[in-house]
Amino acid sequence: MSQYDFASLDLNLALVDNLASLGYSEMTPIQAQALPPILANKDVIAKAKTGSGKTATFALGLLNKLDVKRFRVQTLVLCPTRELADQVAVEIRKLARGIHNIKVLTLCGGMAFGPQVGSLEHGAHIIVGTPGRVEEHLRKANLNLDDLTTLVLDEADRMLDMGFQQALDDIISYMPKQRQTMLFSATYPPKIEKTAQRIMQSPVTVEVQDSHSKQSIAQTLYQVESDDARIDAVRLLLQAHQPETTLIFCNTKIETDQVANELRTAGYEALALHGDLEQKQRDQTLVRFANRSASVLVATDVAARGLDIEALDLVINYQIARELEVHTHRIGRTGRAGAQGIACTLHTQKENHKVGLLEDYLKQKLERDDLPPISLLRQPAFSPSMVTIQIGGGKKQKVRAGDIVGALTGADGIPGSEIGRIQVGDQWAYVAVAQAYGNTAFNKLSEGKLKGRNFKVRRLRG
Repeated sequence: MSQYDFASLDLNLALVDNLASLGYSEMTPIQAQALPPILANKDVIAKAKTGSGKTATFALGLLNKLDVKRFRVQTLVLCPTRELADQVAVEIRKLARGIHNIKVLTLCGGMAFGPQVGSLEHGAHIIVGTPGRVEEHLRKANLNLDDLTTLVLDEADRMLDMGFQQALDDIISYMPKQRQTMLFSATYPPKIEKTAQRIMQSPVTVEVQDSHSKQSIAQTLYQVESDDARIDAVRLLLQAHQPETTLIFCNTKIETDQVANELRTAGYEALALHGDLEQKQRDQTLVRFANRSASVLVATDVAARGLDIEALDLVINYQIARELEVHTHRIGRTGRAGAQGIACTLHTQKENHKVGLLEDYLKQKLERDDLPPISLLRQPAFSPSMVTIQIGGGKKQKVRAGDIVGALTGADGIPGSEIGRIQVGDQWAYVAVAQAYGNTAFNKLSEGKLKGRNFKVRRLRG
């Protein structure tokens, strides 16, 4: 039996069987290193990048020790963003399929508070949430952590970056001191170390190196004449590569908005993502980008954490990251799942010392190249491959993905192959369709009926 075989672990047989049915053939390096101490009920600090399999690592650990018959909150998983919390909850539910009657509840900001209170009254085994909302429920006595046995801090570095230290301290004051604590973090700055020392007992530290090889991500440095020349450099790289999805990292919120605005002015479907956005704006931004109806997402590092975007074609560092560890996390967004990724980093001559520090940190000499020819700026900006249509009805109105597909592909409709992602929320639904069929799809949905009803329909733009 291989050391990477899940069956080699002291795991509940139902979990092992379910892993096999899900196609989990063997453990990733982080799972192989972290699961033994986790299953031994030790506190664990795990340093691992996005895409390493860390969610399944702690999910298997907490599910293995869960007592389903005790209908109390036994596990709390804290995440920096609602998007990551939703992803974690989905993964836990998927891994728990072989064990009946496990209830997982998400508690995140940006969602109605009242329904969460009602759900808590019905009880849960596992809570996945963001610090602000979990702390609010504890303060209002809606949530009881007296029976908690496991605490997980996912992407702990970004939680602290986002200012959640006080909320974390408050939450921890509500839970038993005797518990298992797992801390997962892509980077490990001093503030994380201090937090770990304060809340953990003799933790086992596990670290895996970046799972992206030099071959899977082509990194290139481009020198620009000045800060003002950066935006033209971005446009040249976009025109040269014509990527379906590009993530541009900026170091400040102000710059994020400026870059997105400049690109929109130049004709690109570009969106900004940072901490000052309202939740509704953030949700729609992420939907459009994930649906490929916006080609470019310009984001701060904090805002971009927890994004689950597959097959990202291009990452552009508008500036070198302030913290060198963050650079690896940024470029790790591309070149995932065996695909070849492209990462471009812009710098001025004044920043050559930063380039040297970055290469020392990465232990590799990065390729330098000249920017594509300036003549590319005279070509029109390319359009995204899809459009996103919002429907003003969702689960509460009994709208299902199948209903949307049926409405789109009915008489004089569009081919099913031209329909992309469909997401259905409580009061809304989003569907992506190929750009060429955008008008037809919009007319079909706005003039036709879903579940025998007419719903308000609009295209998401700008």
